[in-house]
Amino acid sequence: MTSSNDPGASPQPAAVTIIVPGYDVAPYAQEAIDSLRAQTRSDWIAILVDDASTDATGAVFAAAAASDPRFRVVRHAERRGLGAARNTGLDLVGTPLVGFLDADDRLTPTALARLVGTLEQSGSDVAVGAYVRLRPDGTGAYVAGTVQPWVAASTDPARLGTTLAAHPEVSGNIVAWSKISRIDLWHRAGLRFPEGKLYEDQLVAQLLYTRARALDVIPDVVVEWRERADGSSITQQKDHVAVLVDYLEAMAGGIGVLEAAGQSAAVRARVHLIAAMDLPPLVRIARDHPDDAYRRALGAFARDLWARTGSAAVEGDGGSVALSDVARLW
Repeated sequence: MTSSNDPGASPQPAAVTIIVPGYDVAPYAQEAIDSLRAQTRSDWIAILVDDASTDATGAVFAAAAASDPRFRVVRHAERRGLGAARNTGLDLVGTPLVGFLDADDRLTPTALARLVGTLEQSGSDVAVGAYVRLRPDGTGAYVAGTVQPWVAASTDPARLGTTLAAHPEVSGNIVAWSKISRIDLWHRAGLRFPEGKLYEDQLVAQLLYTRARALDVIPDVVVEWRERADGSSITQQKDHVAVLVDYLEAMAGGIGVLEAAGQSAAVRARVHLIAAMDLPPLVRIARDHPDDAYRRALGAFARDLWARTGSAAVEGDGGSVALSDVARLW
């Protein structure tokens, strides 16, 4: 392992490729690039995928590549979406390991050292770390929050060489960028990101967990996930019917992957988390939403989960929404 962040100090081949997709993220992309350069481990390559940005994102990416040979830029001629941008990067990976970083987020300085080092120690297929929200503080700055309970449940305490069956709570860690995985896992399982969909990482996360021969979890915060001040993040647009439909489809698809793999404990853990974390804010939006299609979609989703697991699987927590209540209401 190389501990220096000087690109000239790493003569050995890179251990990991980080795929960094971006569309119109010029105000944030430099921070993502700087967070890579600040890594305590320097044997990495970054593929910067410009998804036909209309702002200065391409220029920021080009400047990074011009100043540091570890960066490579690929540009889509037309916008194809986050899933397609990640797939473009996957096709170019030549290292044993791969990870992802959205161009408006930041890696913590020891993220690669911890995730890659963990896989080197264990021989597992996937390493999963914790993450925090990066929220605006009202002054134009962004401040990192604390690890949320559901994130901690998936990654704390550290476990090496575990499995989804032994640690079903890891199924709640559904983002692409909190993980490093072996590229041969992607190849042997034929994994790709869905294209033309929002929340495209939920399905892939469950496929990684169910196809991995072994996985590691570590409690270290590896990514700071930005919630944009202008409200333009997809996760801030769940009051739009089209966004809701993709969101519900992604959650249902992930549960379907777990079911198909016979991971009943993970299904229960995932449904419980959805009832505790995802449904309550959606129900609040639905109550006053001007479009009945929003309520119908949410009710159909709740009925589907209720039919699969029974409402008893998720009732009992003060913050949870009983699937039966949502199913009957809409």
